[in-house]
Amino acid sequence: MTDVGWMDATAQAALVQDQEVSPSELLDVALARLDALDPQLNAVIHPLAERARARVEQGLPDGPFRGVPMVLKDLTQELAGEPLHEGMQYLRDLDYRPSATTELTRRFERAGLVICAKTNTPELGGIPTTEPLTYGPTVNPWDVTRTPGGSSGGSAACVAAGIVAVGHANDAGGSIRNPAARCGLVGLKPTRARVPLGPLYGDVFAGMVSELVVTRSVRDTAGILDAVHGPEIGDPYSAPAPERPYVEELVSDIEPLRIGVWTGIPGGRTELSADAVEAVTAGARALEALGHHVDESHPPILDGPGAGTTLGQIVMVGTEWAVRRWERITGVDVDPSQLEPITRNYLDFASRVSGAELLDFIEHGQLITRAVDDWYAAQGHDLLLMATVAEPPNRLGELQAATDEDVPRALKALLPSLWLTCWVNLTGQPSISLPLHWTADGLPMGVQLVARAGREDLLLQVASQLERALPWSDRHPPVNALNR
Repeated sequence: MTDVGWMDATAQAALVQDQEVSPSELLDVALARLDALDPQLNAVIHPLAERARARVEQGLPDGPFRGVPMVLKDLTQELAGEPLHEGMQYLRDLDYRPSATTELTRRFERAGLVICAKTNTPELGGIPTTEPLTYGPTVNPWDVTRTPGGSSGGSAACVAAGIVAVGHANDAGGSIRNPAARCGLVGLKPTRARVPLGPLYGDVFAGMVSELVVTRSVRDTAGILDAVHGPEIGDPYSAPAPERPYVEELVSDIEPLRIGVWTGIPGGRTELSADAVEAVTAGARALEALGHHVDESHPPILDGPGAGTTLGQIVMVGTEWAVRRWERITGVDVDPSQLEPITRNYLDFASRVSGAELLDFIEHGQLITRAVDDWYAAQGHDLLLMATVAEPPNRLGELQAATDEDVPRALKALLPSLWLTCWVNLTGQPSISLPLHWTADGLPMGVQLVARAGREDLLLQVASQLERALPWSDRHPPVNALNR
């Protein structure tokens, strides 16, 4: 059973299907690992062991991942009757529990996945590190003095440490890809509207939020995307339907693609660290060895400050919307002292934005989207390869601010990595982060591939090739289920 726990979700599901292991046995392994490791990781804030055991005893749906344990990030995905705090002291003080379950969570459970815990997240997912002042920092299993990234850092720490094979994650500026890069995992941000946000949410942050998972294998990511994608009534956007199941894209031979490589940072405000450049270079060499045509190129529009600035403006206004939405739902006003300094900073900016200015931000994002797509179309590029994060995992405390006075320092520190990922949320394109490189100190450095809207198929094809060329499945962090 020790080996079973380190298998990916696809392999675990196959054992259940063949009756070589039972769902209750898999759950016992996950819960034992959670009990042993989470005191060190601080990745889980709401254990759901009793609920998980009850669902297994009642009988699970005959889905493709029947019996496989997973964790659910405590942000946007609501589970009826269970706590939802989104990293907020405000919601924790209210002991808020939703009365309904979101559609994606229902799809996870219809696929047979067993939700065994809810994971830590920064307040409202607002920064790329999982260090909420309300619940304390989640640590990176590769180095407990460092962040696992954010905002899906709790889920990423659980998957990287071997507690579960699947962790729910969502991404408004890099929050799937950033923790995947910092924890040595696979993280796919799907095309806008590929995965629904309803029925409890509509147009979140002007369409910049995407939902899926972090995993340890490309085939798990493809299989779970197959299980949960598709429109829902009331979706404000739509994504083109795939031509075939995503798991069928995991082939060894594909036609050579043209792939642009970029070792810069959008906006040109700073430069990548040497480790990040080395990670991108390693990815480019592997792609060339696989027969793809690689050249140094990227969308010129990204050299200007527009994409990162525009997304940041929308996120800050969206943060105020999120706070006011919770006030509307709960009927209780938020006391500013219940919010973190960075959140208060976002709300201060949002209070000075008019409705017309917000529409200007959204229109500017749409113009950037068209300019980015022109690069793919005009030059015949299929994919863009670039860094997911600007440097190895930051030390805990570097990206969080405990006081209002500390906010400028923290924002300056977190922006370089945020600029690398956030523009893809603005344009709605799919992007996947892969663990292709480790530093001399043994820390993971992910790189990302970005495709045109609707082309998750290309991302999964190439990701599958890279997984075979530069395998990572045998790499486990120091904090893991075998070293407890």
